[in-house]
Amino acid sequence: MEIPFKPDFEKGNGLITVAVQDIHSNEVIMLAYMNQEAFEKTLETGEAHYYSRSRKKLWHKGESSGHVQKVHAIRLDCDSDALLLKVEQIGNIACHEGYHSCFFREWKNGTVSYCFKQLKDPALIYNK
Repeated sequence: MEIPFKPDFEKGNGLITVAVQDIHSNEVIMLAYMNQEAFEKTLETGEAHYYSRSRKKLWHKGESSGHVQKVHAIRLDCDSDALLLKVEQIGNIACHEGYHSCFFREWKNGTVSYCFKQLKDPALIYNK
């Protein structure tokens, strides 16, 4: 029996939500979007490609920072409208603000705090 693996990009007007999980820690490190082209480039290269909604273009994760994501596995949810990428985060920085995870702020019991230390100044990462 063949197992269907076809993301449904039409449900999201051409985009699909992608949760990105660190292969070593299992921590969710970012959330992004893919269009069909980004998905195909990811399959072709073995590195994560996304669609930037703000820039309205294809984006190879790490193209300017060098912090690429090597894709180890891709999971498709039951409705075929969301993906989970299990990646090796090269350079240990997934966030454009210099953190390992984009989810570096935490609300807990009415208190907001940083749950990660900034690993690098973004100006140094992107040569701004």
